[in-house]
Amino acid sequence: MQAAQTDQALTQLATSLLRSGYHFVSPTPETHRRVNARAANSVAQDLAGIFGWSRPFPPALLAPPLLTLATAAGALEPAGTLLRSRYRVATLDGLAFLHSPYPTTQADAVFFGPDTYRFARALAAHLASLPAPPARAVDIGTGSGAAAILIARACPTAAVSMVDINEGALRLARINAAAAGVVGMTAARSDLLAGVPGAFDLITANPPYLPDPGRRTYRDGGGALGAALSLRIVHEATRRLARGGTLLLYTGTAIVGGANPFLAEAAGILAEAGFAWHAEEIDPDVFGEELDLPALQSADRIAAICLTATRPHGTRPHA
Repeated sequence: MQAAQTDQALTQLATSLLRSGYHFVSPTPETHRRVNARAANSVAQDLAGIFGWSRPFPPALLAPPLLTLATAAGALEPAGTLLRSRYRVATLDGLAFLHSPYPTTQADAVFFGPDTYRFARALAAHLASLPAPPARAVDIGTGSGAAAILIARACPTAAVSMVDINEGALRLARINAAAAGVVGMTAARSDLLAGVPGAFDLITANPPYLPDPGRRTYRDGGGALGAALSLRIVHEATRRLARGGTLLLYTGTAIVGGANPFLAEAAGILAEAGFAWHAEEIDPDVFGEELDLPALQSADRIAAICLTATRPHGTRPHA
């Protein structure tokens, strides 16, 4: 009962922030670090400083109703003589999304940043191009739930599932869905689609794609260049998409000597399954500071791409 009350208070906090006119676009961790390092930004001066930039703040900075809600939600922790929010809140498409505070050093952190915004744009374009809404959709590694929530809002007749191996992510995804006012969504702990049965008309994913020495779930893509998880998702989609169903995969890929090793391997998987596919380079150069990682010493750059792959109507899923 206590957990339900806490989650309800977090939902109310998110909706109250929106009603107050709150707006915050979550930047990359490096941008966040640089902006917060400025002398004038050591202490929050407004709501964005508290819930966006994760800066400490005096309690009097929060209006009493918001302070009461944040306290009831367990969203505040001491920072010396000041307070600090245990959550960040990003805004996207008129909605509020709770995620982990900066810096995201926890192994189970829930991340929301520039990739989320790019993924949302690609998803909106894909949904607008469909002749009919999907009957059944799933968002793999849902994190904050952003993609699944946007699908549910755009396609109210669709059965939409959010899956993640991170229980903390699923909790925030449920809260964010409630704050968005979408109903009927399901959330399940699952390694890819192992925990959910059946075939899907739409599979979406925005997986981690960096080699991470800390093995943080939200960041570590696995494999030598961080592409292992993305390749697993491609393979899983060839098994679980319904006839005519589509995978929409937004990911980052290391470009090595002008070539894209991830895309070459993904193309082989899709060709063997008889899938039609298309890949678009959304941004040619993201997270350049990560090229200093030993695992990426051979990479020229990291590109953000969107891969769409569709099962022909004449073949059956293996689910």
